[in-house]
Amino acid sequence: MRRSGINKSSVPEKDDGIPCTAKTPYSSNTETAMVLITNEQVESFKEFISAHQTFVIAGHKEPDGDCIACSLGISFILKHMQKKYTLLNIGPFKRPESKRFEDHFRSDLSCMTRAEKASAGLIMVDCSELSRIGDIGEDLKGMDTFIVDHHKTASVKGSQNIIDPTAPAAACIVQQLFEAIVGKPSREEAHVLFFGIATDTGFFHYLNEKDAETFRAAARLTDAGVNPRTIYQEMTGGKPWATRKLLAILLERVERHCGGKLAVTYEEQADTRKYGQEGRDSDALYSLMLATDGIEAVLFMRQESDHTCTAGFRSLKDCDVSAIAAKFGGGGHKNASGASMEGHIDMLMPEIIREFEKVL
Repeated sequence: MRRSGINKSSVPEKDDGIPCTAKTPYSSNTETAMVLITNEQVESFKEFISAHQTFVIAGHKEPDGDCIACSLGISFILKHMQKKYTLLNIGPFKRPESKRFEDHFRSDLSCMTRAEKASAGLIMVDCSELSRIGDIGEDLKGMDTFIVDHHKTASVKGSQNIIDPTAPAAACIVQQLFEAIVGKPSREEAHVLFFGIATDTGFFHYLNEKDAETFRAAARLTDAGVNPRTIYQEMTGGKPWATRKLLAILLERVERHCGGKLAVTYEEQADTRKYGQEGRDSDALYSLMLATDGIEAVLFMRQESDHTCTAGFRSLKDCDVSAIAAKFGGGGHKNASGASMEGHIDMLMPEIIREFEKVL
């Protein structure tokens, strides 16, 4: 069985946007099954934990379920090892299924002295660059760092890490670390880990026959007392009424490009002001579009301010949207990526569509 790699040093840096080409990307269409972490990787993580008494656990801004589960999962390990920790995330916690975890996290490190921060270890989860953590990332520079991530476009130089794009969720890596170091999780711990895996796999419908190892991992969590039906309801229920109205507007605006293979829509600032940001449900938009005959990819753009916008990319089969996202300063997975850009949708959307025309 192939094993995922490990790299050791001290301080994380962005590696000029160059992706980790040595890793095989995970996607629902890959021929590669999830690899298992090695004893060497587990020992490296344990050595990092032993080197510090206090830790900061940080995930990317606007956390999804996988980011939240990884952060909490690492905190479970540290708690069992009797280590102190601070969970850090600037949010916002927009999704209903994520909102209930907000109180577990701090948005700054005002609780720590300068000396405490200097001696603390930083564990970054579900991201590999300080810029993705947000403005607070500036306060984390220079800290001894360990990264746990699974994104294909993760690009790290000079850090201790376990980065494995064959894992469909970073929570899969955290679960393996927990089981290797602590053992069987409690029902509450297993619930959080299952939530993370279920979130990034679309409640397992992104997986295929190569993903037996992921299902075995999920089965171990159900053995610990997890109720999958409860987690599915947490993920899919409780959407605000305004999100249904906004979804109707986004669907009305959809246009097809690239011979009908690409669906494109957008959200304006006026839409955000009218319908708010709480409980945004772009997942429903992507699912509806990708379930449409002939559609192979989706581009969804949102004007965040007068000078900035974001783009979400989704695809089926062999269209690698992470490569397109990377050209605009973003990244992610082969079939699910995103990017934040300076500029206006009217100017940027045609550029992005031209990149899709090269591959569709």
